[in-house]
Parts: sequence; structure tokens; C-alpha cells
Amino acid sequence: MNAKTRRSIALAERYGAHNYHPLPVVISRAKGVFVWDTEGKRYFDFLSAYSALNQGHGHPRLIAAAKAQLGRVTLTSRAFHNDRLGPFLKRLCGLTGTDRALPMNSGAEAVETAIKAMRLWGYRVKGVPRDKAEIVVCEGNFHGRTTTIVGFSSDPDARDGFGPATPGFKRVPYGDARALRRAIGPDTVGFLFEPIQGEAGVILPPPGWLKEVRRICSSKRVLMCADEIQTGLGRTGRLFACDRERVKPDLLILGKALSGGLYPVSALCGKNEVMRLFTPGTHGSTFGGNPLACAVSEAALEVLVRERLPARAERLGARLLGRLKTLRHPKLKEVRGRGLLLALEFTVPVRPMVVDLMRRGLLAKDTHANTMRLAPPLVITEVQADAAFRLVRDAVAAFRG
Repeated sequence: MNAKTRRSIALAERYGAHNYHPLPVVISRAKGVFVWDTEGKRYFDFLSAYSALNQGHGHPRLIAAAKAQLGRVTLTSRAFHNDRLGPFLKRLCGLTGTDRALPMNSGAEAVETAIKAMRLWGYRVKGVPRDKAEIVVCEGNFHGRTTTIVGFSSDPDARDGFGPATPGFKRVPYGDARALRRAIGPDTVGFLFEPIQGEAGVILPPPGWLKEVRRICSSKRVLMCADEIQTGLGRTGRLFACDRERVKPDLLILGKALSGGLYPVSALCGKNEVMRLFTPGTHGSTFGGNPLACAVSEAALEVLVRERLPARAERLGARLLGRLKTLRHPKLKEVRGRGLLLALEFTVPVRPMVVDLMRRGLLAKDTHANTMRLAPPLVITEVQADAAFRLVRDAVAAFRG
């Protein structure tokens, strides 16, 4: 570690709140599936900024769209129309198969928007008594960091110290359709879930669970709301993870890769019955739907389609998962994943192995202590995936646990 790296880390540690525990690497540039540190060393990026970089670092189409828009207009606020919002929304609704979309900035903002939408629908359409609306969520969920969201988290690190929790939420075990059915009451307005729980350690639900959730929500007159902030836009081998079981949620939450990592953009997409309930003054954002965000996001969606990135994730994800399943280690509990959202779960903390991988030239992330998540940009090639696997293989073999 040279003096420049030490100084960068020291400044961040001295002046920043310690709400993250980053690896001791300082990234200074990036391209495609690679990043370089301040000392010039190259690494595979196998976190992709928590799946925000599905299109890879610095995709030329996205950079060109951003540069072109920077020279025209970047922000108007929604007090006025701008010429980029309409085309972006049309493209987004076309890809999601929804009637309308409401653009925001962060994923957590889009989740908060979904919560408001479900409650509005419950009161104005379903007829739930005032302030009695209830939303069912899952154990192990991760939907963001706002006070409302962490209040229904089951993760003590996310929740403790931030109470009192906002009322109106009920948790059920993830992947348990029977528990969901039992939890729904007359005042239930929605079921908020992740098709795959990414932050929890790439937890996959049982086969058929999504279809059963759709049947339950329809029969109980409850909105099915899929948080596809991490799993959506090609990550799991389909454009959306719900597509694998041919399930269409009532509300779809997107973020992260919606802008290819260039800019914070998120959106709530849904059918008219719900989205028409937002009227002037009921919800908004100064930056939501700004021209720069729209230009970048429209380009990001075009790249996903033009380069067939979901299909690439399906093919290379299956190849990489198959190779990872050949690994043997006395502390290795399970290898799992879908598309290019993969995980190795051990019976002991994996932070030392993650640090070793960094030294070997691959950046990954430990989650919930014992699980290492692997999620490269979807533009990764077969040769690159094979080279990255060899680094993981060697790190696993050297891991003492």
C-alpha cells in the first residue's frame, strides 16, 4: 500500500461516518468488468456496485448519452416538462409491460413510493379504514435504509437504534406461501418482496413460489409488489426475475442498473388502477425524472436489449455456477445463484477469503458474515469468467476458515 492509498483511506476514515467497512483498496478508474486502484493494479469487479453496473463500467453508449445531455440541460424539476422524460417513460413502460412509471432517485425512494402507492390504493380503491392499511413483508428482507424501511427489517444491524418502528407491517418467512396466505387480513393492501433476496445472501425461494404468490394476491385482493432493484434488468438471466415463472406483479420497483451506474435513478412501475392515484402534491422529487437521468437511463435500457445482456447472464451464469459447484472445502456449506447473481456460503466468516481474493485481483463482498456474493457486470466474457473462476478456486483452496 503506497502513500497515496494510505492518505485516501485515512481521509475517508477521519472525515466520513463509519457506516461502511470497505476493503483496503482505493479505486481510481474502471472499464468494463475491471477496476484499477491508485497503484495501477487491476481487479475483476465481482460486486458491480450491488448490481448497479450490469452494463459494465463506462459503457460508451451511456457515456455518450450523458455527455450529450450535459451540454443541453440537466435539471428542470418537475415544475416544468422536459423533452427527455416522456421518451424514457415510454421505453420503461414498454419493457416492463406496465401502464405508468414514477421516476425517483435512490432505490429506497422507489420503495417508499411503492409503500405510499399500496396504501393509497388500499384506502381509495379497496376501502380499508383510514390509517389501518397493512403491508406484508418477508423475514430477511432488504429494501433500503430509510426509517420506515428499517423498521420492518429483521436484521438487527439495520433496525436497532432507529426506533420506534413505523406501524403497518407484518413479516412472514421468505418463500412460505402458506404463511403469506395466513398473514393476509381484511386490511392488507400489499405484499412487498424480493424475487431473490440479494443482501440476505442470494436466497432463492422454492420453485413455484412466485406463481403461488400471484394466485394468493389475486384471490385476496392484495397488491403484489416486486422489489427488483437488485434482481431486475438482466441480473438473473431474465429481464426481470419474476419473468422466470411468467409472473406479472402489480407493482415493480427498479433502481441500480436502471442508469448503468452513471447516475442515481429509480422508478416505480405499475398499472393504471394504482398509479393514477398519485395526483399533484401527493408525491414528488426535485431530481426525480430530470433530463440527465432520463437520457442516461434510456441509453442503459437500450444497451440491455441491444446487447442481449439477460441472455448473456443466463449463459455465463450457468457456466460459472457449474464450475463453482465443483469446489470442495470442509467449511463450504452451499453454492447457489441464478444468472450472474451467485453466492458461496460457508460455516465460518469469509472476510479473510474476501481480502485474499482482493490481493489476487478480484473484488467481491461478504454478506451476513459467512456468505460471499459474486455478481460481475453482465458484459463479462467467457474468457474473463473462466479467469475469475480460477482466482476464486485458488482463494477457496487457500482458505483456512
